[in-house]
Amino acid sequence: MNYLGKVNVLLKEGINDPQGISILSAAHTLGFEDLTGVRAGKYLELTLFDQSKSLAEQQLHKLCSSMLTNPLIESYSLEVIEL
Repeated sequence: MNYLGKVNVLLKEGINDPQGISILSAAHTLGFEDLTGVRAGKYLELTLFDQSKSLAEQQLHKLCSSMLTNPLIESYSLEVIEL
């Protein structure tokens, strides 16, 4: 069965986010004064073939913790959808 994994990666709370700060500053310059915070991250879509949704989720968690994120400073969330 084919599955689509949707992974969101963000810096953990308390970790400096220079990209988010730059986006916030630029937004204020453009007149978006009501914007009070920005956190930048990355979004990935991964397609995989596995025997079950549960096994696909396990594989994606393993991939996220070993390669796609730095667990010291980043956290992630994922969703798996059957294709």
